[in-house]
Order: sequence, then C-alpha cells, then structure tokens
Amino acid sequence: MRELSAETGTTLDDTAAAGEHFMEKLIREDVESRVFSRDICTRFPPEPNGYLHIGSAFAIHTNYDLARKFGGHFHLRFDDTNPLKEDMEYVHAIIEDLEWLGASPEGHIYYGSDYSEQIYESAVTLIRKGKAYVCGLAPEEVTAYRGTLTQPGKNSPYRDRPLEENLALFAGMRQGDYPTGSMVLRAKIDMGSPNINLRDPILYRIIHAPHYRTGDEWCIYPMYDFAHPIQDAIEGVTHSLCSLEFKDHRPLYEWVLNELDIPEPPRQREFGRVNLTGVVTSKRYLRQLVAGGHVDGWDDPRLPTLRGLRRRGFTPESIKRFVTEIGMVRSHSMVDFSLLEHVLRQDLKASVPAVMAVLEPLKVVITNYTGPETELLSLDNNSENPELGTREAPFSSVLYIEREDFMEHPVPGFRRLIPGGEVRLKGAYIIKCNEVIKDPVTGEISELRCTYDSETKSGSAMSGRKVKGTIHWVSASHAVPAEVNLYEQLLKVGEGPKEESEAWEDVLNPDSIRTLKHCLVEPYVLEALALERFQFIRHGYFTSDNKLCSPEHLVFNRIVPLKDGWKGRK
Repeated sequence: MRELSAETGTTLDDTAAAGEHFMEKLIREDVESRVFSRDICTRFPPEPNGYLHIGSAFAIHTNYDLARKFGGHFHLRFDDTNPLKEDMEYVHAIIEDLEWLGASPEGHIYYGSDYSEQIYESAVTLIRKGKAYVCGLAPEEVTAYRGTLTQPGKNSPYRDRPLEENLALFAGMRQGDYPTGSMVLRAKIDMGSPNINLRDPILYRIIHAPHYRTGDEWCIYPMYDFAHPIQDAIEGVTHSLCSLEFKDHRPLYEWVLNELDIPEPPRQREFGRVNLTGVVTSKRYLRQLVAGGHVDGWDDPRLPTLRGLRRRGFTPESIKRFVTEIGMVRSHSMVDFSLLEHVLRQDLKASVPAVMAVLEPLKVVITNYTGPETELLSLDNNSENPELGTREAPFSSVLYIEREDFMEHPVPGFRRLIPGGEVRLKGAYIIKCNEVIKDPVTGEISELRCTYDSETKSGSAMSGRKVKGTIHWVSASHAVPAEVNLYEQLLKVGEGPKEESEAWEDVLNPDSIRTLKHCLVEPYVLEALALERFQFIRHGYFTSDNKLCSPEHLVFNRIVPLKDGWKGRK
C-alpha cells in the first residue's frame, strides 16, 4: 500500500506521480478546472454527543490529508444543533483526540450553533421563494405521509399555506409561541420523488431545551441536512467528504445550495465506511456498555474509542498508518481488527525498550552464587535499535522466573527449565535446577533450588556454551511489584445484541480482561516510565495505564501480544 503524504504544499505533479485514489482524482480535476477561486477546504463535522472511535479516525485523516495534499485548509466543525444530547465535555474530548492523532485544525475550529442566525435567515429566504412551509402534522403523520421506498408520499394539508402565514408561524416558532413538536418547517420539493430524502424534508423543529452554548436563546433548531450545506458555504468548504450513507442525501444538499443561490457551492462527495471485526462502533451500543457498567468508562481499553485505544497503548502513528494501509474505499468495507494490531506491532517493534517482567512469579534460589550481593548486568534495550542504548539490570542470588518456564514433568518439546536441566537466564548465566520445593499443604511448587555456572556470563568467553532455552527473570530484592491487565476481544461474536431480548451479558466475552495482581518488573521501568510503552519479553507490548498507573502503584495494559495474527487481506 502507498503512503499518503501529509506535508503542506505538495505539488499537483508530485501527487500525480505518487498515484491517486478516486477522491484525490476528483479534487484534482476540480483544481485543474478552476471550479473554485478559493483554496481547497475540507472539514470533519462531529456531533458533540459522544466520544470519537476508530471509524472517526478514517474520516478525520481522509479530510485532513486531502486538505494538506492540495495545500488547503482543514476545519473541525461541531454539528451542535441538537440541545438534547450535546455537551462541552465532548467538545473538549474531540479537540484533544484530533490533536493526539496529529490532525490539528490549527485554529480552524467552528460551531454550527454560531451560524444560527444565518441558517434562520436562509430558511426565511426559502419561505419567501415559496420553497418552504410550516407543517402542523404530528410526527407520526409526517412519517405516514412520506410514503415508502416503493410508494410515493402525499402532500401535507399545510403545504399550500399562504406565504405571509408561513412567515408569521415561523417567526412564532422562533419566539417560543408553540410547544415542542407541535409544528415543523419543511422544504417544498416533491412528495412523489423516488428519493425519499426529497419528499418535503423537515428543515426546522421546535425543541424547548437549553443549549450547552447558546442557553435559551433559541428554541428552534435546524436539521443536519439543512444546516450542513449552509455551514459548509459559510466557512468556504470546497469538498464536503461524507461516508456513503449520505449519498442519497446529496441531492438535498445541492438543492439547498442552489435555492439559496450560493456562488461556487461546495461539493459533497462520498467514500465507503470502514468497519472492524469484533468491535462496537455504534454510539448507541457504546453508551449502553458505559451506562450499564459493562466497561470502565469511555476510555476502557477494550473499546475502539480513540480514548480507549490511547489508554490501551495504541500510537497515533499506528492509527494513521492503518488508515493509509486500508486506502480510500468506494463501498463499505469490513477489516479484520488484526490488521490494526499488525500495524501497531510494526510501529512498536524497533521503537520501545524490551524489559523483563515476570507475570506469574516462581522463586529461584541460586545456592552456589559467589558474586557480589548485587551484580549489575548490561542489557540492550532493543536489539533492533542500538539508538535506544543499554540498561543495567540487577542480578542476585534470589530471583523470580515465570512459573510457566518450569515444568516438573516436562512434555515433549519443552525447552525451558526442568529438574536436572539447564537453561540460560537472559543476559546473565546458565543455571541448573537441583531441587524442587513444594508447599506442604497445597503441594504447589513454591521454590526452585539451583546452581549457576559462573563461567557462562553473557558476553564472556564461555557464554557460548549451548543450552536448549533462554528465559527471563527479575532479582527478588530489586523487582518492582506491578498489576498487569491482559485484554482480549470484548465481544464473543458480532457487534452487539441483535434481538430486544438479548442482553449484553449474552454477547460479552467473559475473558476479555484478566488482571494479574502480583507481577514483578525490573526496576528500569521506574526510570523509563515516561516512555509509556515497553515490550515485556515474551509477553507482548505493554503500556503504563494513563488512568491508574503511578510510580507508587504500577499498572500496565497489554497493547498486543507478540504474535502477529494478521495473515494478509484477500
């Protein structure tokens, strides 16, 4: 897959040479035809009623990268014309998420609610042109009159109100003279249109509720399909890039701009939406999960919200590359979540230090140790990236190894520590297990008594002596306690409950999180905690939990296992 340039000022010739997807080609043709006398401008228009998720990242980077590619502008505009669900909490979160993704609007942050007067005046213009009317049908009647996909609609009995009556009623709607839901303003287009979006769509509705920014200044609010093209025109947007479900809405977008005589009107163009297997991206379902206490808030590391992915340890670079790998799609696509994990591994592989962490400790006592009480051993932080340097790991006579790295009755092919067997301790010495100590009550192995070969220190002349396996370890007196969360897919299958009778408990994976309370990590992580991400040798990539971790209480989340499950796309 090609990498999309995000550098400002990329020339058209450079873009063409790199190869173009269909959306680039459409914009290029508009540039070369001089359709617009202004700079190319795109926008991302979220409603501030929830948190962004991985699907949002695709739309963000699509708009951001295309604006940058053609030397234009990228706007963040909040579609805040519904006072019932919106909140400043979400505004701040969305801005922060864009900044984290590296798609900063750089001062171009706008609010649909700032255009309330202009949108209102646009509606008055349509009324004066005979293109809009106040309708008093009840909501269920409006739906019934609209018809179906196979049956045309029928005209509202209020469709032919006199112009002055429409103006007076609409002014009364604005003044708060009528209760919520009692009447609406509708466009007068064609109730027989095969496109149901053109069957006299609602432009304004009455909602008596305080708005998070404008308070009680307004009690009528425009519908998105009406506000959207006007907001684009006000801001000088050239290309309104939407997901494919808005394709049937494009004729209404163009109708509004045409009826308002907008010069050089923006152009709506659509691309396919990308969905990921095994994750919930529906806002409704995400709210249910959070409100029902099934997850630890909107930033739960099992959720595909950008906040959840960030807490899980995903990097903005990996998400950008993931979007690039997918490319621009014309139709809705389903992508395996393992591709996102694959891209993340590629990002982390050579960029984070590999440290030793014992998740299920088993005590090892080296009975013949003759070295200093604490011996400092030099280890590479990343064998693939010498620039990450080295660190000193303390070694002593009492260690902890991973419980699974010892087997009293080994199965065929087991290459780690066994009674009477030898293994190399990573970066240290070869040890031999001589005695197995068990708890007298439970019978569980509690300690191994071992001897070491002092001539086999890594890097020494005898370090080349061969043994079947190498295992990691931590020094008992130096190891730092930590809590570790191991994550798996949140859902068993699908994207959520499919039937009304189906509960979330029926579809959630009961093993989506496993918390290990008594882990031990080498002390280097305290020095390097600001790095945030580490490879825990043999366990995977981990991050310090940005919500729970502190130097006094270490909490790490597994980002992804080391094994790459991505097999390529067919």
